[in-house]
Amino acid sequence: MNVKKSGGSLNGFLDRGARLEGTLSFDDVFRIDGQFKGTIASEAELVIGEGGVVEGDVRVARLAVSGTIKGSVHAKERVELHAGARVFADIHTPILVVEEGAVIQGPVESGPPRSEEPAKRPPAPETPRN
Repeated sequence: MNVKKSGGSLNGFLDRGARLEGTLSFDDVFRIDGQFKGTIASEAELVIGEGGVVEGDVRVARLAVSGTIKGSVHAKERVELHAGARVFADIHTPILVVEEGAVIQGPVESGPPRSEEPAKRPPAPETPRN
């Protein structure tokens, strides 16, 4: 994702060779090129770079993946999977963009949120029997 598009600036960075386990929250754009295991929660954008590996529960507004993610993903706005992305996770997002070469293994729920009750159809008119 383009940082300028979202209006945010880089808020944090986990570089290659770094490993972190626990809970991560941030206010703007956060980029992971290292390894993270745990929970990520933010109302902003998470970028997983080519060397990045995230394992756990991710709940963000926007997610861009070029690396690997395992677990579950809930994005309020959109998920972008770039060529080379490897996603072994449940994905829930209103907008999903997948580039050629990205791998997804897991259930995907995309599109507008489903209503709690299915729309009720009016009963079909009865046809007279002869």
